[in-house]
Amino acid sequence: MSTPLLQIRNVSKTFYDKKNIVHALDDVSLDIERGEIFGLLGPNGAGKTTLSNIIATLNPPTSGKIFMDGVSIYDDLVQYRKDLGYCPQHPNLNPDFTLRENLEFDGQLFGFTQQAIKDKIDQLVVMFKLEKYLSFSSRQLSGGYLRRFGIARALMHNPKFVILDEPTVGLDPHIRRQVWACIKQLKQEGITTILTTHYLDEAELLSDRICLLNKGKLLLIDTPKGLREKHDNKSLEEVFVHLFDEKE
Repeated sequence: MSTPLLQIRNVSKTFYDKKNIVHALDDVSLDIERGEIFGLLGPNGAGKTTLSNIIATLNPPTSGKIFMDGVSIYDDLVQYRKDLGYCPQHPNLNPDFTLRENLEFDGQLFGFTQQAIKDKIDQLVVMFKLEKYLSFSSRQLSGGYLRRFGIARALMHNPKFVILDEPTVGLDPHIRRQVWACIKQLKQEGITTILTTHYLDEAELLSDRICLLNKGKLLLIDTPKGLREKHDNKSLEEVFVHLFDEKE
C-alpha cells in the first residue's frame, strides 16, 4: 500500500492571551490520500481553519508533526511550500496588476522561464475558462470569477496539492456550481484538494472523504456514503446536526 501524500500526526495548537488558554486543536492525527478531495468540516471554533493554516505553514503547531511522502515537512519547508497551493477565502491579488500579470509574477516568483509561464497560463486559461479576463484587474471581476482565478493562481507553480479555504462563501447558487466544476476539474487533473467549507451540500457533492472536527478534536473521518449509511441514509446535513446535538 502506498504512503499517503500527507500524514498529520498528533498535531495540537494552543493559543494564549492574558486571560485565556484556547486549545484550538487537540492531538489530531489523520492521513490525506493522493488525488482525493478531503473535506474539512465542523462548526465555528471546531479547528478546521487552524488545521488548514498549519498544513499551509501559515501557523506552526504547538506540538505534533506533518509528513509529506513520508518525510517531515519541517526538514525542508521551502520545498514543501513549492509543493502546495493555497487559495484563501479572500483573494489576495494585486489590484494594480492585470490577471495575466498576477500569474506572470507568481511564475517568476517560483523561478519559471518565460516560456514555461506562458504555457502554464495558457493551460489555466482553458481549464478555468478565463480567456476573456486576462487583461482585467481584480477590481473588474465578479465574485465567481475572482474565486475561479484564485484557484487557478494556486495552481500556477504545479503543486502536488491545494488548500481551498471556503471557496464558495457568499456566492450565489449558480456561481457556486461553477466553482464546484473547477474543483472537480482538479480531481480529474490528479491534484489532491483539501476543502474547508461550512456548506454540507458542497462537502457531500465534492468530497471523497469528510473529516469532522469539534472543539479541536477529531470526531470522525468517513466517506459521504458511509456517513449516510451509518445514519439511516439521512442527508449529510441531518447527520451533521445529529452528531453535534449529541456532543452538546
